[in-house]
Amino acid sequence: MIDMSRVLIVEDQPAVAKALRMLFDLHDIEAEATASPDGALRRLERGDIDLVLQDMNFTPGATSGEEGIALFRRLRQLDPELPVLLLTAWTSLETAVQLVKEGASDYLAKPWDDAKLVSSVRNLLQMRELRMENQRLRAERTRSRAALAREHDLCGILYDSEAMHRVVMLAVQIARSEVPVLITGPNGAGKEKIAEIVQANSRRKRLPFVKVNAGAIPDELLESELFGAELGAFTGSSRLRIGRFEAANGGTLFLDEIGNLSTAGQMKLLRVLQSGEFERLGSSETRRVDVRLLCATNADLRALIARGQFREDLYFRLNVIELAVPALSARREDILPLAERFLATSGKTLSEAARTLLVEHAWPGNVRELQNRITRACVTSHDATITPTDLGFDSPAAIASVESLEKRQIELAILNAAGSVSRAAETLGVSRQALYRKMEKLGIVLERRPR
Repeated sequence: MIDMSRVLIVEDQPAVAKALRMLFDLHDIEAEATASPDGALRRLERGDIDLVLQDMNFTPGATSGEEGIALFRRLRQLDPELPVLLLTAWTSLETAVQLVKEGASDYLAKPWDDAKLVSSVRNLLQMRELRMENQRLRAERTRSRAALAREHDLCGILYDSEAMHRVVMLAVQIARSEVPVLITGPNGAGKEKIAEIVQANSRRKRLPFVKVNAGAIPDELLESELFGAELGAFTGSSRLRIGRFEAANGGTLFLDEIGNLSTAGQMKLLRVLQSGEFERLGSSETRRVDVRLLCATNADLRALIARGQFREDLYFRLNVIELAVPALSARREDILPLAERFLATSGKTLSEAARTLLVEHAWPGNVRELQNRITRACVTSHDATITPTDLGFDSPAAIASVESLEKRQIELAILNAAGSVSRAAETLGVSRQALYRKMEKLGIVLERRPR
C-alpha cells in the first residue's frame, strides 16, 4: 500500500468513476472522485491530493477535449509538480501528446487496461513521494546551511555538496577547541580555506594567523623559518630572524605540506607541541610560545610512517582531529557553482557543452585547476559564451563528449518537433541547412515511414 497517497478521479460518468474507485480500492490505493473540472479545482485547493486521473470531456456530447485541456492547464498552475494522468476516448492522439509535452505524466486510452493503469498510478505516486521527500530534505539542508552561515564566519567558501558541508560543519564545531587539527586532501582541494574557517571561528580569531607552506621552503632553511635563527647562526645569516612560531605567538599557525618536514624539523615540532618550548637556530636559550597549530598535507602520512619518513608520535600529536577535504571529483555538485563564481566579474557565460564537460572532467588539479581553466577561458575567448575549446578541452575524448551531447540535443529537438527538421532547427536557433550538415556529421538519420 502507498502510504498517505490519494488519487483524485475527474470523471463525469458515474459508472466509470465507480469502476475506477473499485479498481483502486482492490489494489489498496486511496481514491475519490469528482464529476467536474470546478469540483476538481476546489478539491485540489484543499490539498492532500497526490495524483489526478482526469477525463478529457465533461459535457454530454463533447468530444473535442477542450475541457480536459483547460482543466489540465489549471491544475498545472495550482501545482506544477502534481502528476496528471489523462484518460482519453474521443480526443485525438495529437492533443494527448501535446499535453504530455506540457507536463502531463502520461495518457491512457479508454477502455483502459487495469494492470497498466494501476502500474502507472503506483509508479507516479512513488515518484511523487520521492520527489516530495527530496524537496523536504533540500529545504532542511537549506535551512541548516543558512543557520550555519548566520552563526559562523565561513570565509566566503562556496559549495553545494553534502560532502563539503560535513567538513565545514565539523570545522566550525571544533574551531573553539585548542587541540591541533590535521587537514588532509589532495592539492588544490581547499585545505587552506578550511584552515581559515577554523581560525575565524576560534577564540584566537583576532590574534595572529600565520601561514607557512612548508613544502616551498628548502630543507636547510626550514628550521630557521619555523623557529628563528640568531645572527650568524649559519653562513650568510646577517640578521636576527624571528621564526613563524614566535610570529604566531598567542594566535594560530597553519603549516601546509607538513609531510615535507625534515626529521630534525619533525623532532622540534614535536617538542613545541609537547611543551610549547623551542630554541632559535644558533641559540641555547629556550623560548616559550602559545600557538594553536593547524596542519595540512596531501601526503599519506601513515605510508610515510611505514617508510620511516615521518614520526609516528608526531602524527598522533597532529591528528587529534582530522578534517578530510574531498577531491573536487568526489563532489561534482560544487563544480558549476564554483565555475560561476570564477566567471562572476567577466560578463561571460558557459555553453551547455562547456557545462557538461566541466561536470564530467576528472579534475586532477581540483578547485585550483578549475579556477585556472576559467581564468584561461576568460582571457582567450572573444565571445560572450565560453566553449569547451576555450576551457582547453580539445582532446579526442573531450571532443567525443561534446559531439555526444550535441547529438542528444539534436535528437531530442527532432523528437519534440515530431520529426520536422525545420521546426527542430528553429528550436535550436540554426538554419535547416546547418542542422542537416550537423546531422550528417553526427550520423543522425531520420527514419521515414510510409503514410
